[in-house]
Amino acid sequence: MIEALDIHVTGIVQGVGFRPFVYRMAKKYLINGWVLNATDGVNIHAEGESRLLDEFVLELSENAPAAAQVKEIELKEVPLQDFTSFEIRFSDDAAVRETTLVSADLATCDDCVAELFNPNDRRFRYPFINCTNCGPRFTIIDALPYDRASTSMKDFPMCERCAAEYADPLDRRFHAQPDACFECGPHLSLAWRPEGECECECEGEKLPSLAVDEAGAAASDDLPSGWRIAWGKTREASDALIARVVELLCAGQVVAVKGLGGFHLVCDARNAAAIARLREGKHRGGKPFAVMVANADAARSVCEVTPEEEKALADPVRPIVLLKKRPGVALAAGLADKLLELGVMLPATPVQHLLLHDFSEALEKMGAPEPAMLVMTSGNIHDEPIVTDDAEAREKLGGIACAVLGNDRAILSRYDDSVVRIISAGSAGVAVQMIRRARGFAPVPLKLAQTSAEVAGQEGAASGESPAEADAPTGAADVSTPEEADAPAASAAVLFAAGSEQKNTFTFVRGEEAFVSQHVGDLENAESFDAWLDAKSRFEKLFDLQATRFACDAHPEYLASKWAREQAKKQNIPLLEVQHHHAHVASVIGENGLSDAVCGIAFDGTGFGADGSIWGGEVLLANAQAYERFANFAYVPMPGGAACVKNPLRMAYGVLWEFDLLEHPAAKRVLDALGEQADLCDQMIERGLNTPMTSSVGRLFDAVSAILGICEHPTYESEAAVLLEAALCQAVPSDGVSPDEKVANSRYSVAITKNTATPSSTAQDTSVLLFDAAPTFKALLDDLQANIPISLIVRRFHNAIVEVIVNAAKLMYSVYGVSTVALSGGVFMNRYLIEHALAALQAEGFTVAVNRELPPNDGCISYGQAVIACSQDKTKKKD
Repeated sequence: MIEALDIHVTGIVQGVGFRPFVYRMAKKYLINGWVLNATDGVNIHAEGESRLLDEFVLELSENAPAAAQVKEIELKEVPLQDFTSFEIRFSDDAAVRETTLVSADLATCDDCVAELFNPNDRRFRYPFINCTNCGPRFTIIDALPYDRASTSMKDFPMCERCAAEYADPLDRRFHAQPDACFECGPHLSLAWRPEGECECECEGEKLPSLAVDEAGAAASDDLPSGWRIAWGKTREASDALIARVVELLCAGQVVAVKGLGGFHLVCDARNAAAIARLREGKHRGGKPFAVMVANADAARSVCEVTPEEEKALADPVRPIVLLKKRPGVALAAGLADKLLELGVMLPATPVQHLLLHDFSEALEKMGAPEPAMLVMTSGNIHDEPIVTDDAEAREKLGGIACAVLGNDRAILSRYDDSVVRIISAGSAGVAVQMIRRARGFAPVPLKLAQTSAEVAGQEGAASGESPAEADAPTGAADVSTPEEADAPAASAAVLFAAGSEQKNTFTFVRGEEAFVSQHVGDLENAESFDAWLDAKSRFEKLFDLQATRFACDAHPEYLASKWAREQAKKQNIPLLEVQHHHAHVASVIGENGLSDAVCGIAFDGTGFGADGSIWGGEVLLANAQAYERFANFAYVPMPGGAACVKNPLRMAYGVLWEFDLLEHPAAKRVLDALGEQADLCDQMIERGLNTPMTSSVGRLFDAVSAILGICEHPTYESEAAVLLEAALCQAVPSDGVSPDEKVANSRYSVAITKNTATPSSTAQDTSVLLFDAAPTFKALLDDLQANIPISLIVRRFHNAIVEVIVNAAKLMYSVYGVSTVALSGGVFMNRYLIEHALAALQAEGFTVAVNRELPPNDGCISYGQAVIACSQDKTKKKD
């Protein structure tokens, strides 16, 4: 029996080969009708046998193109129109321009990789090979609709053969906007300085010469004095450029290589001298480098790789995956010293495939160790945005790299590599923890689910009444999954949430979609703030967004917050200032679609508190609309303020001073290491000069790291805490916990006391309970004096923090009956802490929610601000 269906498909279904896929499936199942791009997805009219229609719909759901993300398929029975064929219909530009779901960039697919290394294929070794299932997307888009004329491919008219592929619905490259070949597409370029002029002392005179393409050089950006450039306009010329780069890498040099979202700085990951040169040039200090290897088997030679981690490595996003190092494997000095993990990624672009392939062959000929590994790190100087322009690369990276492998296809959006980790989630099995959300993930929007602002009986949180409406914990808990919830109604209103100062992202909200930007970085200088403004402007232009209200962090000095305040005043539109840790908790609430109040535990390094102090060890009774400060770590002084972050010994002094432990024999090492600064710290604390008070758990980790001598002079953010966690590696516990160890752990317990309120105290600035870490630090110093192994002391300290988390959840449940715990904040980037906290909370029967598609660090703040602003706005409208 012939039937007809109207099918509406939503998700990432445009610019990913979905319509030709539908066309091919229609031909396969003898379906007649049409497929058409809509403003909110893809519309299909399908007519055919009932059984074949069912199979056709199943194909749409289960076998969509790799780049597509099918969210929902709606079916509606309609009258037959007696179509005799199936066709792809084309939308008018005005309609398509409103489409919001644009695919992110995707790694080169297996089919294209096969063609890349097939000598019989016309794109053999073409460095820009792609199809509808892979290649650049967001980084080359200038405007919607997404077609070639609106991308940086507009300057490359297709040749006859590419045009024929582009027009054929049965071809894998049908409407692949970056489709190209050697004849018509972009080409590689290699810029370098002649012998004797290179700042890198790369001994270029010992390498074969390259012919300079004067025409190409003239057509390119003006070259700095002394630079020369060659172009790979044919396969032979292109291969010569790659061969030169491989020679440089084998010789221990650093090369800047253009990727999808910016340049990478590349060197041999087994060459300590090359790594040292790279570190010095980037001013990177001890921060670890990520490496690129050919496949999961190569990764296994240096790291432990679980099936879930192998899947993450091979994901079309091609993120950097943090993997545990194999015990006993020797890595080059300076790569990722003293750390438990190594960041590993697989090739994401044709150029990376070619470089790694040829570099591996060169190493094999030299008899060098296998497998080949390349350091692949962001092409920038410390604290500056990643470089995207060829001319800028020659200018800014020329002092680090002896050559710049660029191309003539412009990057329109700056994107770093994304970073993820697979963690144990207790009874839930494993989960992906986002560390940095960038290339491949952004700008795919997150759904802004209904929040507790819609739930009756919870409007009393701000006034001190409990917002909790939760059942008691029952049975084993799990990592929360999103609940079914109605989305807010779409409207013309657009919210812009400015985010935080460090690890910044921003968020636009339009209707039910939250567009969280790629990782922008720390907004600490003019260059990074300009990059923030540029990324914001690109979102506004591409998605036709004009903010009608703002949200920002309550910190008075954050650059993004200052901008939001100025713009709100200038444009006379509403602004909501959001407390930092409430935003952390709200990001978890929003991602998981939670309706009831939660026990929000936000542990991080710095956040502006409602009382003007620096918060960072907070337990909040919270929903998406409001919060109460239920508990926090007792304040300790920070002599010198921000100087404590760069000098953890100062933080250690402040902690020991507050806990009256400066006279402990084991504290002498801290005082000796500080020298004259010890007296200065004492005077600053006593006089209250530049000595803010903090409840930060992150700062406690720094203090412990300094007291134990693990890290006294960090060279990058959070190094003290990162190395503290790494010190656990020598204290692997046996099955169970011995009675003696239970006694030792009990000595590290954090004391819980009732807080003291004043007549001016509010539920937002003054907590009910205080966590006093004095006994923990006393036990730590006692163990240090008794020569207990450092690794065991570190483990006991970590376990004490886990115990605090569990006790906080129990106490809140006993008072308010809240059974869901939300964990967020940069401290939960600590693998040991998050894994053990999840397991311990679940063992007590709590449901645990964590960030899912966003990192727990400040990369989630803008989304949390958006959740709160939208929730409060809905409540005001109802009132």
